[in-house]
Amino acid sequence: MKTPAHRHGATADPQSHPDTSDPNTARSTTAHSTTGRPDAPGAKPHGMSTTAVALPVAAALLYGLWTVFVDRTSGSSLGHAWLLGLIAAVVSGVLGLLLVRVQSTLITEVRALAYGALFGTAMGCLYSISHATGPSILESVRMGLIMGAVMFVVSLYVFRTHRTREPHGRHRPRRAHRHPHPSG
Repeated sequence: MKTPAHRHGATADPQSHPDTSDPNTARSTTAHSTTGRPDAPGAKPHGMSTTAVALPVAAALLYGLWTVFVDRTSGSSLGHAWLLGLIAAVVSGVLGLLLVRVQSTLITEVRALAYGALFGTAMGCLYSISHATGPSILESVRMGLIMGAVMFVVSLYVFRTHRTREPHGRHRPRRAHRHPHPSG
């Protein structure tokens, strides 16, 4: 016999997430921790963990340095390259932190699409500054779409194979029917 969590495709631990379709069981607490479990010790009602902040910041710094390198090797002045790298790091860092902040509210497919869009846009921007004469806009958009599609597929695979670690628990829980089926 399959539990409601298994019927709907989730593999979350049923003990850590009570069945919301049963009116007799309710969640005792609404606090969320860094582990995603409301009953974990040290549960905090708001905020992000250190890792959730450190990863987007580190990725933004690396992206900014990569932008400096690409722009400098394409023939720009050192000041221009560092200014562009700083702007790229700040913009990608803010967008990355925003995505990490709201990802727990997104369903799996939309979350993967958001990561794909952020990565594809970043790679398309880097591709556009990679040549001294500059590739055409269509070539940059094409490269961004290809890289974004690859990131979408990879992140969708990761999110679907690691569902027990999803911050929002069960995937698309459904309510029980009000009336029993006539055949039962």
